[in-house]
Amino acid sequence: MKSVDAILTNACIITMNDDFDLLAPGALAVREGYIEAVGAVDEIMSAYESADVMDCSGCAVIPGMINGHTHAPMTLLRGVADDLRLDVWLMGYMMPVEQEFVRPDFCWLGTQLACAEMIRSGVTCFADMYYYEEAVADAAAQAGMRAVCAETLLKFSTPDALSYDESLEHTHDFIQRWKGHPLIMPALGPHAAYTTTDDLLQQCAQLALEFDVPLHIHIAETEQEVDEHRAAYGMPVVPWVKKQGVFEAKTTAAHCVHLDEGEMRTLRNHGVGVVHNPSSNLKLASGFAPVAQMLDIGINVGIGTDGPASNNDLDMWEEMRLAALLAKGVSGDPTTLPARQALAMATIGGARALHIDSHVGSLEVGKRADISVVDLRSVHLTPKFTRDPEAIYAQLVYAAKGSDVRDVMCQGQWLMRERALLTLDEQALMEEAAGVASKIDAFLIQREESVLRKLLAIGEVAQTKMFEVQVKVLLPDDASVEKMLSGPGIEIVKPSVRRQYDTYFLFEDVYHSRLRYREDEVLEETGEVEDVFYRLTLSTETKEREYERSVLLSRSRFDAPATRSLRFYREYFNPESSVRVQKKRERYRVRYGGTDFAINVDRLTQPALPGVFLEIKSRTWSRQDAERKAELIGEMLALFGIQEQELLKQEYVELAMEAERLESGS
Repeated sequence: MKSVDAILTNACIITMNDDFDLLAPGALAVREGYIEAVGAVDEIMSAYESADVMDCSGCAVIPGMINGHTHAPMTLLRGVADDLRLDVWLMGYMMPVEQEFVRPDFCWLGTQLACAEMIRSGVTCFADMYYYEEAVADAAAQAGMRAVCAETLLKFSTPDALSYDESLEHTHDFIQRWKGHPLIMPALGPHAAYTTTDDLLQQCAQLALEFDVPLHIHIAETEQEVDEHRAAYGMPVVPWVKKQGVFEAKTTAAHCVHLDEGEMRTLRNHGVGVVHNPSSNLKLASGFAPVAQMLDIGINVGIGTDGPASNNDLDMWEEMRLAALLAKGVSGDPTTLPARQALAMATIGGARALHIDSHVGSLEVGKRADISVVDLRSVHLTPKFTRDPEAIYAQLVYAAKGSDVRDVMCQGQWLMRERALLTLDEQALMEEAAGVASKIDAFLIQREESVLRKLLAIGEVAQTKMFEVQVKVLLPDDASVEKMLSGPGIEIVKPSVRRQYDTYFLFEDVYHSRLRYREDEVLEETGEVEDVFYRLTLSTETKEREYERSVLLSRSRFDAPATRSLRFYREYFNPESSVRVQKKRERYRVRYGGTDFAINVDRLTQPALPGVFLEIKSRTWSRQDAERKAELIGEMLALFGIQEQELLKQEYVELAMEAERLESGS
């Protein structure tokens, strides 16, 4: 008899090989990290002996599950921000918190915590994409798990690199150090088309080909991403990414929610694997990936949990079940994605999608001994019908849970026996994670107390204080405006006509903050839109000082380009209320008394107010300068013959609020 390291016997062996062979009862022998033999109990027990013989009566032995896409360190961000859209969740919360906290020790701890969770539910291999991926690799290797570790690369700075050039250097070194490791496969992780550049993707593809390592990328996760990409590049995401040479590498694409058939065929033709993440896509309302169509076309499709901050767990049993049910619900066909196919996606399908199926994913001689033992004797798995041998697939997919996993082996090493983890100290990890959570809580509580801090956290620009002297006048009509502007000493430098759409977000904080989002359309003489500018201005309702003739000194605490949508800012800042102001503006840059001023002639369309509003304003940077400009504004008012009763102290937002109150009270 041949001596082996372990024998698992009296089990229902679910091989997930090409023929989907089932052995019930069956046995399996493990030697030096590999599967030595699979067969009937009598056959294996008569040919092999071992000091470690495990009786698996009442259990199913399956290939270790493969979590095809996750961000393991984000266990430490689980529950930080939920029930938000992807862009608000990612740009408004995840990235600011990551910039503040993500360091190698954070990634190592988060990955160890993730490994404990995944081992408990029978996962032996995961594909990761995050920062400080070397720390992720080290944590996974110490836990005894297999991992494809993709270093994240972005076109902007990340927690572990100031530029993508630096990221590429780190990734190059990481690949060289870890390539050839028995458990860890280093990889490149250009985040997505919308967070990279053509040059970055091309360099990633070249590096992946040079070292023959995988490349992992998010593709077509949201409809917004797809629409914006088509608008920017004139083509869908998949052909654009293909054009950069990415698909020449061993590529895996996560999500792929919004693809057309042509894009799917492109992925198949280039051997690109796809990882379906049903829970994350549902929770972030990203949509329903056309998984059944992908499988019919011939794409290798695996299943992933995505990161535990967007799922919020790493339970592949839940993902497998949801993938099957979701495909049926979307198609209206209960035969779509049957149980056996769902289990295949979580095992051999995931291995194919990650380009590692020659090593793992099925229980076959010569493959790595990555194995999970599932106890089928729980009440929720009772009774068991044997009429149809393949009923075992439905029992596993539709009834079994992660907690039914009893034993887990990876590369011949036991990671869990009788539900006890052997390579990780769960309690210590949980206690350390609680300490990290308290620090993140304190950071976010402090940030939420200030609109300015919250604005700066999403990385618009550095804080800029801008002071302005201004006066506002209400005129019955614009008949006298032209005469005013042609008065002595007034030199018109640059006129323009605009339509301005202002949304004011109002906050009941100690500053009574107001955040204005402005869409500023510059019009040609024909009335067509020539250009559009978007801007954010943060101010307070309190004025710094009032001069004679109602000339006010106001301060904008922050002024920056608005780089995201109005909807994003509304959901991210969550103001107590908001007010809309729309106007047509004739804007004149003028010089008077050797000083630059802006004169605006405004007609308000929302609220629709009678008359014409005349504004005279100028930026200022010192008290002495402000006093001088206030005097000059007073001179212009006298020159224009404007009377005291025509002066207004109210801002447009206040006029709009007053109009709303009057309308609601009528």
